[in-house]
Amino acid sequence: MAARGYAGTSMSVIADETGIPKSAIYHHFGSKAGLLAAVMARGAQGFFDAMTQAHRDPPSTGTPRERLEWYFQRTGEVWVHRAEFLRLLILLVMSDEAAEAPEAMETVVTVRAEGRAYLEHMIKSSFIEEGEQVATQIAQELAYVGMVGFDGVFISLQSRDTMPVDALIDLLVAGIAGIGEARSRELRADSQA
Repeated sequence: MAARGYAGTSMSVIADETGIPKSAIYHHFGSKAGLLAAVMARGAQGFFDAMTQAHRDPPSTGTPRERLEWYFQRTGEVWVHRAEFLRLLILLVMSDEAAEAPEAMETVVTVRAEGRAYLEHMIKSSFIEEGEQVATQIAQELAYVGMVGFDGVFISLQSRDTMPVDALIDLLVAGIAGIGEARSRELRADSQA
């Protein structure tokens, strides 16, 4: 499905490529939509497990930009190794195909929400020295920007652009850190006024 899309992948193709009879697929998953939902749920679990593993022992020192770079570079490494799941996720987000598989779309929505929450955590952890309230506000404001940025990095990776992933992530870090630093100054100035 990641290669052909949901609509372009028939149960016959799935059976041929997996060697599993269609009857067994229907028995275990009920439908192609049920199979997609199970694939998405399993892929999401593997993705977030890998993210948790990659982000063990975050730095406790350094500037917000340095800490953000640490998080984002490790996130990029996970993305490179989970490309098939992410390709299918982006394909479902960008097309109407998920409308045929509402249970899979529920997983897509959940994964996107968890991804934003995880980005909030990374950004907040990076700016925590600015204080809990400031770090929380910056994280809430920039999590969507981070999500859009990572979507772009992944699409660039898939389109075989010439800029390496780590260089794209460095640009994303510079943008988010710069905005976060400016917002931190604004929030501090507002609190002193």
